[in-house]
Amino acid sequence: MATIKDIAKMAGVSITTVSRILNYDPTLSVSEETRRRVIELAQQLNYKTLRERGMGAGGERIRIGLVSWYTEREETLDPYYLAIRLGVERECHQRQYECVKLFLPESGELVPNGEPLDGIIAIGRFEREDLARFPANVKHMIFVDSSPADNHFDSVVLDFRKSVAEVLDYLTGLGHRRIGYIGSRNWMHKRPVKDEREDVFREWMERRDLYDPGLVHIGDNLYPEDGYALMKRAVEQGNLPTAFFIENDSMAIGALRALHEAGIEVPRDVSIVGFNDIAVSAYLQPPLTTVKVYMEFMGETAVELLDERFTSKRQIPKKIVVPTSLVVRESCAPPAGGA
Repeated sequence: MATIKDIAKMAGVSITTVSRILNYDPTLSVSEETRRRVIELAQQLNYKTLRERGMGAGGERIRIGLVSWYTEREETLDPYYLAIRLGVERECHQRQYECVKLFLPESGELVPNGEPLDGIIAIGRFEREDLARFPANVKHMIFVDSSPADNHFDSVVLDFRKSVAEVLDYLTGLGHRRIGYIGSRNWMHKRPVKDEREDVFREWMERRDLYDPGLVHIGDNLYPEDGYALMKRAVEQGNLPTAFFIENDSMAIGALRALHEAGIEVPRDVSIVGFNDIAVSAYLQPPLTTVKVYMEFMGETAVELLDERFTSKRQIPKKIVVPTSLVVRESCAPPAGGA
């Protein structure tokens, strides 16, 4: 798609001049010949201003359905999906798209209220069997944090294999060999959804003959109370590992409280690594080592993919893998007295 820079270069004027002409700035003083040349070039190159990109062919406002597998209450308990949603909403606002929040019903197809949707952005761990419940008449759908149909729909995902490997490389590099895992199956419409991080953790540890199923604790949700309950169970079970990888920072917060109540010091007795790097993670005691996920960027990228679908003839789906990075803070240390 043509840019303002392309038009400015061809017209022999500045980028600012092109922008002001195309946005019909009444205070701009240029010759009619320059104004005509810029507008004709924009038409030839099929350039659309930000305002025009927010409108359909007939000038109607573009409506985007934002589907989340979390309720608003659940978002407050696990800010990961909240941050993605905020990224989507901010980018939609920038492009002047109308963003309509929707939630999949327990059964049956999602039926949007009001006017038809021009596209859908679905946030959550959706699987192929969920596709039948999305409106069949919506051509453009983007999935964030899952990719239930690579050959049909665009998606924005994380490379969990690389992320988890980086965590485990770090912990084993400190000398840890007995590493536990705390995570969740998470329930989606009465169906447990397994997290890829658990699979990658098990495979990585098994390849090095370090995997101990007795050190893996799985719950039903990803909230602080779940992390608290699972860590409390691990403490009561005894024979704690020297380190834990925890599926997300929300669970890690609860796990830290359970360890504190049991008089187990972090990182002297047990090292902890979380995932997501939510805002509070840097202010815990001790500050949490975690995997930074660019959550709002994931949401913004989803809107960019949708915009591309509106403005191009691309037929082949894209799968965007957003990188992560390990943020080392004070919740990890070498194991006391060796592994």
